[in-house]
Amino acid sequence: MSSKALWQQPYVNIFKHMKIEEWKKVSKEGDVSLYMDKNLKCSVFSIRGSIQASNYILLPKTSSQTLGLTGRYLYLLFKPSPNKHFIVHLDIAAEEGQVIRVSFSNLFKEFKSTATWLQFPFLCGAAHGSVDENTSTTAKQGLVGPAPWSTRWTCLTMDLRYVLSVYLNRTHSHLKSIKLCANMSVKNIITSDLLFDPGLSFSEFRQSGVMLPDGSAPMPREMCFPVPKGQSWHHLYDYIRFPSDGIKSPIDFIQKASNSAAKKASAEKESPQREESRMVRISKPVNDRVSLVKQITKPKRRSTKQCSEIQTPSLPKLIYSPSRVSESPGSPGQRSQAGEEVTVVFADDAGVHVYASCEDDIYIHTTDSEEEITVIDAASPRPVSLSSDRSVKQSQKLYPDPILKLNRIIGFGGATMRCAVWSLDGEEVVYPCHAIIVSMTVSSGQQRFFIGHTDKVSALALNASSTVLASAQTGTNSLIRLWSYSAGVCQTIIPTHTHALNLLSFSHSGGVLCGVGKDSHNKTTVVLWNTRHVTDGSVVPVLAKAHTDVDIQTIKIAFFDDTRMVSCGSGNVRLWRVRGGSLRSCPVNLGQYHNLEFTDLAFEQGHTQNRPVDDRTLFVSSRSGHILEIDYVAVAIKNIRRLLPAHESHTHQREKQTFSTGAGIAVNSISVCAKFCVTGSEDGFMRLWPLDFSSVFLEAEHEGPVSLVNVSSDGSRVLAATSTGNLGYLDVASRGYRTLMRSHTASVLGFSVDGVRRRVTTVSRDATVRVWDMDTLQQLYDFVTDDDENPCSVAFHPSMPLFACGSSSGAVRVFDIQTSSLIAQHRQHCGSVECVIYSPDGQCLFSAGSGYLVLYSSSEREHHVVRVLGNVVMCGVNRSPDILAVSSDSRRLALIGPTEYIVTIMEARSLNELLRVDVSIVDVESSTLDSALNACFSPASLSHLLISTSANKILWIDTHTGQLLRQVSEVHKHQCESLAVSEDGHYLLTAGQNSLKVWDYDMKLDVNSQVFIGHSEPIRQVRFTPDQVGVVTAGDALFFWDFLAPPQQSEHCRSPALNVSSRKSAQSWAGLNISELSNEKPREALFHPSSPPVMNFLSTKRNDTEDLLCKSAAELQLSPSADHAHSPPPRHASFLRVTEWEKDEDTPTLSGHQSGSEKTQGHTLIHPDCYKHFTPRFKTSVVDQSVVASPSGEAGLSLKAVIGYNGNGRSNMVWNPDTGLFVYTCGSIVIIEDLHTGSQKQWFGHTEEISTLAVTHDALTVASASGGGASHSSLICIWNVQDGSCRHKLAYHNGAVQSLTFSRDDMYLLSVGDFSEALVALWSTRSFELLCTVQLSIPLHDAAFSPFTANELMLVGSSAVVFTRIHTHDNTTELQVQKVGLPDAVGQAEVTSVCYNTRNILYTGTNSGHVCVWDCNTQRCFVTWEADRGEIGVLVCCGNMLVTGSNTKKLRLWSVASVQSLSNSDSKRSRAQDDGTQVQLEQELLLDGTIVSAAFDKVMDMGIVGTTAGTLWYINWTDSTSIRLISGHKSKVNGVVCSPDEQHFVTCGQDGSVRVWTLQSHELLVQFQVLNQSCECVCWSPPRGVCGSRGRMCVAAGYSDGTVRIFSLDSAEMELKLQPQPDSVCALQFSHYGDVLLSGARDGVITVCSPVTGVSIRTITDHRGASINTLQCTSKQFKEFGLDGNELWLAVSADRRVSIWAADWTDNKCELLDWLTFPAPSPREDLHTLPPSLAAFSPSQRGVVVYTGYAMEKEIIFYSLYKKQIVRTISLSDWALSLCLSGKLLAVGSNQRVLNLIHSSSGRFQDFTSHSDSVQVCSFSISGSQLFTAAHNQLLLWTVNGL
Repeated sequence: MSSKALWQQPYVNIFKHMKIEEWKKVSKEGDVSLYMDKNLKCSVFSIRGSIQASNYILLPKTSSQTLGLTGRYLYLLFKPSPNKHFIVHLDIAAEEGQVIRVSFSNLFKEFKSTATWLQFPFLCGAAHGSVDENTSTTAKQGLVGPAPWSTRWTCLTMDLRYVLSVYLNRTHSHLKSIKLCANMSVKNIITSDLLFDPGLSFSEFRQSGVMLPDGSAPMPREMCFPVPKGQSWHHLYDYIRFPSDGIKSPIDFIQKASNSAAKKASAEKESPQREESRMVRISKPVNDRVSLVKQITKPKRRSTKQCSEIQTPSLPKLIYSPSRVSESPGSPGQRSQAGEEVTVVFADDAGVHVYASCEDDIYIHTTDSEEEITVIDAASPRPVSLSSDRSVKQSQKLYPDPILKLNRIIGFGGATMRCAVWSLDGEEVVYPCHAIIVSMTVSSGQQRFFIGHTDKVSALALNASSTVLASAQTGTNSLIRLWSYSAGVCQTIIPTHTHALNLLSFSHSGGVLCGVGKDSHNKTTVVLWNTRHVTDGSVVPVLAKAHTDVDIQTIKIAFFDDTRMVSCGSGNVRLWRVRGGSLRSCPVNLGQYHNLEFTDLAFEQGHTQNRPVDDRTLFVSSRSGHILEIDYVAVAIKNIRRLLPAHESHTHQREKQTFSTGAGIAVNSISVCAKFCVTGSEDGFMRLWPLDFSSVFLEAEHEGPVSLVNVSSDGSRVLAATSTGNLGYLDVASRGYRTLMRSHTASVLGFSVDGVRRRVTTVSRDATVRVWDMDTLQQLYDFVTDDDENPCSVAFHPSMPLFACGSSSGAVRVFDIQTSSLIAQHRQHCGSVECVIYSPDGQCLFSAGSGYLVLYSSSEREHHVVRVLGNVVMCGVNRSPDILAVSSDSRRLALIGPTEYIVTIMEARSLNELLRVDVSIVDVESSTLDSALNACFSPASLSHLLISTSANKILWIDTHTGQLLRQVSEVHKHQCESLAVSEDGHYLLTAGQNSLKVWDYDMKLDVNSQVFIGHSEPIRQVRFTPDQVGVVTAGDALFFWDFLAPPQQSEHCRSPALNVSSRKSAQSWAGLNISELSNEKPREALFHPSSPPVMNFLSTKRNDTEDLLCKSAAELQLSPSADHAHSPPPRHASFLRVTEWEKDEDTPTLSGHQSGSEKTQGHTLIHPDCYKHFTPRFKTSVVDQSVVASPSGEAGLSLKAVIGYNGNGRSNMVWNPDTGLFVYTCGSIVIIEDLHTGSQKQWFGHTEEISTLAVTHDALTVASASGGGASHSSLICIWNVQDGSCRHKLAYHNGAVQSLTFSRDDMYLLSVGDFSEALVALWSTRSFELLCTVQLSIPLHDAAFSPFTANELMLVGSSAVVFTRIHTHDNTTELQVQKVGLPDAVGQAEVTSVCYNTRNILYTGTNSGHVCVWDCNTQRCFVTWEADRGEIGVLVCCGNMLVTGSNTKKLRLWSVASVQSLSNSDSKRSRAQDDGTQVQLEQELLLDGTIVSAAFDKVMDMGIVGTTAGTLWYINWTDSTSIRLISGHKSKVNGVVCSPDEQHFVTCGQDGSVRVWTLQSHELLVQFQVLNQSCECVCWSPPRGVCGSRGRMCVAAGYSDGTVRIFSLDSAEMELKLQPQPDSVCALQFSHYGDVLLSGARDGVITVCSPVTGVSIRTITDHRGASINTLQCTSKQFKEFGLDGNELWLAVSADRRVSIWAADWTDNKCELLDWLTFPAPSPREDLHTLPPSLAAFSPSQRGVVVYTGYAMEKEIIFYSLYKKQIVRTISLSDWALSLCLSGKLLAVGSNQRVLNLIHSSSGRFQDFTSHSDSVQVCSFSISGSQLFTAAHNQLLLWTVNGL
């Protein structure tokens, strides 16, 4: 016990420990009080309230603190409030680092669990003898719901260790926090490691002297409830222990045990040892774990009758002695100990055939009291009849017996990938496949099986004469089986008393067996057994045994002495010897190599007469590449060699490194024969060396790390196994390689069979989908996905070579196998697709998952979606693939849903619902609701639907009426995972846990089923083959069975009196007939096993026109090195494809000194389908070239700030964390901002929208690019950061510039043109002259210089990457380019981003969301993964971290440290298949738009990111925070208005947002967003108005749907919503005094509303038919102009009419003062293109209206209301788009991107050209000191200096 936990003994009173009365360490919320309880006679806490989350006690006070209580048991002394609900939350820390929340409440109706949360329903008890108690005994689930009125004080004891162990497979560490929520009373909470007896106090214990079991104790005084004399504690109070010892079920309800159990609880206590035995190791859903615990701890007597027509007979007991049964192929081998008794008991199975047993090889058909007993040998499933002592009764059972025979298995490994051995003749290979051992004949591929292990096989050993095979199984019940290799029967079983036996070694004679494992104390144990007389059935005694602390990776018995062994491990090589019955060892002095990790060893072979027999060299391999040669006699190192990888130079010649340089080859295995040595290494190579290791003369590259090499006894063949599940061998003489077996590396989730082409496709947890040949078992195709998207389900088309695959991302993809292409992809599901299935006629495809059901038309190649239904399929995790079923006539579809209790039958073609079946009401007497698990249709002629349920039943349902026809109970010991019915309707297959059953469909026999076992993991799916002659099961591996029943069978044929012959398979398993598949010349000196074509994975494809690899089985062709001659290949070998580099259609590199004809003419490309490619925003405005800038120092306006960021740019933000330089663009302006002060500087030089930026590495120079189009070339400006001057202007590209980048030494600038020309230009930064250009045939999207060398860079574009090198010769510079296609896993895609990591590694992103990792040396991609579901437009990498940004608005941080280990060219291809585990998603942030730019510091802790929403975010990965730095509108700005107090200004835009900014800092204060609407106008409430009179500032906004919303700035909430207009609100204005709100619509109607009530006061229709452009209000003297009222207001419509009104809104008066109509010529163009009509009251001349619009002249008109005439005009150079007045100054915006500042009296003006588009908004502040202008989304703030 730790010192920290000592103070917690024997218990901790939590309330006392936390000093709850002071409330300093404990927090309370809501109605929490202290009162005196009359029953307990002490103070208790009461927690009351209708909302549990608002009334609670929390211990400790904050979530950052922890209780740290390690006690196993939690005691809660409480009383639920009558007729109320309560909740208790316990946060428990696990040893694995997780915090698990355990909650229990009477509010919960059912048990629920996640990885971090368990929710237990609490069934409240009632007083003894009360009505509530009687009700609970008859209720279906007890007192579910509120506590009864007669509820009592309760002592709840919860075993925290048990809860975490059983329900989540976690180890309890300590209790972190407790939260007690209303409604309850609480006395105390205690934690302890002791189990207290509530009915026995400490004083009673001392007086009575009762002896309590270990770990138990009487109840402490602080926990005691008072019990009056003569009464019982259990009659007054409730004691609830969880887990409960009562007989009530289910176990996941917390409830009071029965009376008998309560009494028993007071007398019997469970010891800690018993608790340990109840822990479950398997990782299964909670229900399965609970079911298993109940079976282990409370075995029940099986019912003699099932609920169906099945009758289970009584079980005989068989005493077996080996002397009574003769050795024969049909009987089991003899035992190791004579007279050993074997008791075999089965539950309800008619018999267990094949293929596992708990203790022996005997399998018994249990019968009734008079039936015959049959013994079946696992290796030979022929029945042998044994006589019974009882009279024999003829019974009817399923024939033939056995009805299945295991034929083939696809699989290798399981517990280990390091076990495979040759037979003596080298014709057979023995290897484990989970719990079965397979012996395969290499010439024919035939398999035979050694069956008997109950867990995965962890070690194998075969003696030299191949007579005895030893195998060990892993797990707590680890044991060794010794087999007769020739007969295939187990001869004896050796218990090992270890829990991790992982090494076995036979002596050469086979007389000694050595094993290494771990004992119960986790110490390494070495044991030697005497196996000389194992064939005689004798006992196998232990020769010697030793414990050691050293690590042992490999141990081998010396072939020249059975008493000597050698072992190696981490940091040690030891020699062992048996002497005097003891096992001793001595270490080899390793000297400076004592820290190496040694992996394998081998003895020198051969014999020389002059040498002693033990004068042998011992070869020991290591992970560092060192090979130690040890003198066995001298026990000393004789020689040391280190294997280093050979690197290919440009001439493809190997160069060997020196001993001390480079990284060594990690050798996993070594094997030696007389002539050569073989090594298998982590880089995937198997290499053959001479014994002096002078050179490699043969090597073969595999798809994964080589875990085992083994040379046959004659040295002619070398066996190799990989950690990726491949097993193959090399024929040394012919140099041909052949793959024997491929396998999934994780369990198989499901499969589908193609009966036409005899193929089967499987989907596995290893994220692969594989296609296999059913006859040869060879893998044909491999489809690999990434961690983010795992395949879940698969289905073959019934006739076409297509299959559909559903994935965890919700995608359903359809692949064409013949063309190896993706033909359809749909994303209709929002979660995992649990099932896909084709209709038998092939016309429809169905997919189910996440509640959705989708119907596709598979008659069309594109598989168009026909119908999508939501919330119709049961949602769940890891659901069975049988949740959907289609009838054989393709008319009906059955599915489990919409809940787990309902099965729905639909019309398949239309998904119209036909009927529903509720399986929960089938058994009304059940204590739990039954739910459906699987569904399966019988043949259409029977019209049956079979449903398996959670209660282990199968229901037969009539598909027309829904009537229950038949049910069978107790189908399996565990839930039925899968169902299948034969086409003739005679047989039924069921799979439950690890067993397979074949049933008589009609269930009319005495024994209706046969049981077959062989899988070590639960069987996920079972199916008949389409030809009905075989059965396929999938779980840990893929099993193929021969179905031996005749095709049709009448009723009388099922009698055992008839002689029924087993039929053979119509198409027997054929031998492997491999032919040469390719005649291409292999690459010399480097060899690869040929692989099936891999889809969604990597290939060595180097050009765009290369085809996929041939559809080959796993074959390998080897070539010798240069000094070895070629040998003709064997018949079964195939050559590898050699990829040649071809010149593509790219034009050659051109020098900048050549003529201008270098630009390709007529080169037309379409815009690529990716957002990364810059597209200038469409503009109708044109630049006024006649504008003259104002003299320096005399400008009437000075630009104060630019508000916003251009989200339409690409990489248009740069940040240098070292210097603090922060530059971004907005429109045509380059902005430099100080991040500390927020001050800005602007650089002016562009007139068009800036597309991209680049900065030199010294942060002294910035390059910006803009423009490009049909009328003008693009412009590149070079800026000096220090003074802001433009040093150079470069113009070359016709189209827009897509990317700019500087070289590492800042000597070069590279510019990339857009898709219209695909031109790359290289500039010198010294003189900025054009050095050279190159024209490419594909659009380019991004470019990057290598950060390590100045002359290397990368270009990326459509479906290719371009490796580029700058070559300089004789003052001539060239760009040498090499285009490389994308890997097959990515396919045709746009490569949209690129960044370098190390000198040799760079990353690219695609528009399909893939990230590809490239080796710059070999120019090939070696890793790819799907990093996002959208296009990745931004990549930033530094060190081991990579940032990706995409159009899904997600910014992701990846850890790519493991990718560095793949940078070695020798290991890339070998480890490519593990790429899904090479990267890890560290963090993810969801921003407000597509990511278009990003910059991070060198440690990737913080950075700045830009989005298309016009926002620049500060990102801090350490804190996982994102803060807005710069914010702006994404779309067009429609209005800008400064507040009356000039503290704020408000903007509105087409994006539906209203944004309020602070005027001083220009920061966004609050934003109001209305979705799917455009905000057309905005205004402030006047300070004197009804809104401002209460001291509140309000903003009114008009929207395109005719609504007006009023927002409060103080509360940041909408105060009022009005609907004054049926059409879009175009103009909005408060009256001068704020009494009313005027709104003008697009249809010309003006509405006057109350801003307080929203009621419409007046409607003015004089302007109907023309849109209202402007509304303005001003003050007026009462009788001015001869009209009453104190306000004037005007309205301007698009038809050039202005109305002026006088109003007194307090009296609801409004009169027309004047009506102005301005003449204009007939428009020659569309009315919508005409300039707007604008008007305003002159602030400097009272009674004057200023107007401009479409008229006879381009001018501003001043009209006097007093004189009723025009008093002045000012000419304009262009039509005005916006107009604003302040004093005598007028601001006018035009379509020529010019802002005119005009003095109204003198006519003096100045032009300002800082805008990149039409100036559609102008607005002065109230004082006239500030001017706001907007051009599209570009917002500029000016300081007004005056004219």
